[in-house]
Amino acid sequence: MSKKLLITEKPSVAMEFAKALKITTNRKNGYLESENWIITWCVGHLVTMSYPEKYDEKLKIWRLETLPFIPEEWKYEIIPQVENQFKVVQDLMQRQDIEEIYNAGDSGREGEYIQRLVFMMAKPNPKAKMKRVWIDSQTQEEILRGIREAKDLSEYDSLSDSAYLRAKEDYLIGINFSRLLSIIYGRTLASQIKEERASISVGRVMTCVLGMIVSREREIRNFVKTKYYKIMGEFGDEEASFKAEWKVNEKSKMFESPKLYNESGFKKEETAKQLISSLQGKKAKIASLKKSKQKENAPLLFNLAEIQNQCTKRFKIKPDETLEIIQNLYEKKLVTYPRTDARVLSTAVAKEISKNLNGIARGFKDEEVQGYIKKMVEEKYSTNLIKTKYVNDSKITDHYAIIPTGQGYENYNSLPNLQKQIYKVIVTRFLAIFYPPAEYNKIQVTVEIEDQENKTIEMFHASGKVCMKQGFLEILKPNDKNTSKPSTENEKDVENKKQKEEKQANLEILKNLKKGQEITIKNFELKEAETSPPTRYNSGSIILAMENAGKLIEEEELREQIKGAGIGTSATRAEIMKKLERIKYIEINSKTQMITPTLKGETIYDIIFHSMPDMLNPKLTASWEKGLDMVAKKEIKPNEFMEKLEKYIHSKFDKLVIKM
Repeated sequence: MSKKLLITEKPSVAMEFAKALKITTNRKNGYLESENWIITWCVGHLVTMSYPEKYDEKLKIWRLETLPFIPEEWKYEIIPQVENQFKVVQDLMQRQDIEEIYNAGDSGREGEYIQRLVFMMAKPNPKAKMKRVWIDSQTQEEILRGIREAKDLSEYDSLSDSAYLRAKEDYLIGINFSRLLSIIYGRTLASQIKEERASISVGRVMTCVLGMIVSREREIRNFVKTKYYKIMGEFGDEEASFKAEWKVNEKSKMFESPKLYNESGFKKEETAKQLISSLQGKKAKIASLKKSKQKENAPLLFNLAEIQNQCTKRFKIKPDETLEIIQNLYEKKLVTYPRTDARVLSTAVAKEISKNLNGIARGFKDEEVQGYIKKMVEEKYSTNLIKTKYVNDSKITDHYAIIPTGQGYENYNSLPNLQKQIYKVIVTRFLAIFYPPAEYNKIQVTVEIEDQENKTIEMFHASGKVCMKQGFLEILKPNDKNTSKPSTENEKDVENKKQKEEKQANLEILKNLKKGQEITIKNFELKEAETSPPTRYNSGSIILAMENAGKLIEEEELREQIKGAGIGTSATRAEIMKKLERIKYIEINSKTQMITPTLKGETIYDIIFHSMPDMLNPKLTASWEKGLDMVAKKEIKPNEFMEKLEKYIHSKFDKLVIKM
């Protein structure tokens, strides 16, 4: 009797597939078998690329004359520690009773690569049909859908091509340039870091990220604070007054003056005092009064980079820890696939989203979350996300955003506390998109002081903004967004109340003004300010900067607009940071998660900067990633990518060897 073979990424995932297929008996050594199905698993990578010495023993020693090393035919080998499991998988794939083989590896580029290597080395039964299971969560419903709708494996060949090329690119750049730079500069590095010998590790993504960190550190180190001076005017009477800030305008006596530091600041205190003196005794009036209502929608959903950044801010944990936790939540069926770059949902998922909401309502026994859902029901908030910014098929490649499945609550109570907290962060971000926007009243006022004698006009600007309807802010409270240890409820309430009262009072004063109204000048205040150095990356913000090709963009909406090919992928960025720390190129403060380069890291940066500076350029690294993406989308052929890569390596070698 013919059977179907299904291969997962690891044993725990295989067990979930077995449950979905109702296979409960007949466990063998390294696989499960029923009347119709056989389920087996990889244990991460079973196959790896061979080192140069496997091509030729002489290549074990690093010599200039053997570089660059670019194989004509690539060699692969079974990893010795997992050889037994590979043999199990191979034997099963070669069985003559197997009619269909399902690749149920991790649903991403790297997952595809792991399984394709196994298929390549195992040489499966040629009569068997090869299929690919692609799922977004590990719920039984999704697993069964994935098996039912499995496509022919060949439909993922371009993704496989991209995965193979990524590995070859990292291999060739890492091995060739690590060897070359170590041969040329190894002794220099060793003497500078006071070690007997030292090698230089170069990586397509790793070196670029090191460059970002060192460049930022040197900006901070070389930063010189600059003082400048601002003028604040207070206008009104004893009962009600407001403050406004002076800014230069075309009719100002300071227009285009070299004495200005910026549009609202002066280089010297004396210049600011002179302007204040010239305004004494003059009349002021309200030149403009602009009232507006503003709406702010809930932020987009989490992708991996965003949740990693959020968890670094709130819980002071590293990105690899966040990924490990969310991977566990995924395997416990609580959330959808974690290694995603998308922050939106697909149309198909949005149409069925009530299942997720109903599941949370029934299963997640969290009092606060149940309160949010109760309000959604009572206020009849719409759950139709179609035609909102949260649904966009064009912004999804492999997977949609990370959201709660509304299932898996039988596993929730056994989770460690931190994992429960992170799960709740994902749930609240998800629920927020169903809440109405926050609404604000905003007033912008311009005060004009005319100097008729000199025919100049100086302008002071004030604004007030108060939240009138909280909307989604009831869930995503601003004061809770970036703090790992919130103050006590009493302290928070007092501080929030005080701030709200001050804003409200200021708004009420501004609201009662009228355009053209004369207003009393109470006094002017000179304020000293100074420039601030750039901030260091932390282990979360560096992930965001990598996602945006080296730009640390704090504004969320802008981040989405400029998003393109980043540095690395959602699946690899945390591991890159881990490696940089492990090889002692950077240090990450365990309490603050702030990143600083080590002496070794800075020395290597200098070597690379003077030898092959484009390796430090985020744009170059992002362009390679874009090329891999183009291969996956069949926009360019694999051999085109490989030809460009080989040409790049040869050109770099020619230039570097000439320098010697």
